[in-house]
Amino acid sequence: MTPENVMTIGRHALEVTLLLSAPMLVVALVTGLLIGVFQAATQINEMTLSFIPKLVAMAATLTLAGPWMLKLIVGYTRELFESIPGLVG
Repeated sequence: MTPENVMTIGRHALEVTLLLSAPMLVVALVTGLLIGVFQAATQINEMTLSFIPKLVAMAATLTLAGPWMLKLIVGYTRELFESIPGLVG
């Protein structure tokens, strides 16, 4: 196993991690921004007002993007397992 192989596997793992986390992070960011603007406009400083909508939005995102995320991680894992004989020998 060469250092180039290790770097390629590590780079691909980071790309998959970024792709898996991006939908959830973007939805949490947008929801938090919208709730923050609403709280600033109405001067309501309730902590649960920002937590509950984020939780609901992230659950909806996981429901919608979950099959794609599962397909992506299963494909990466399958590719990684299939590459083991070539990396060892």
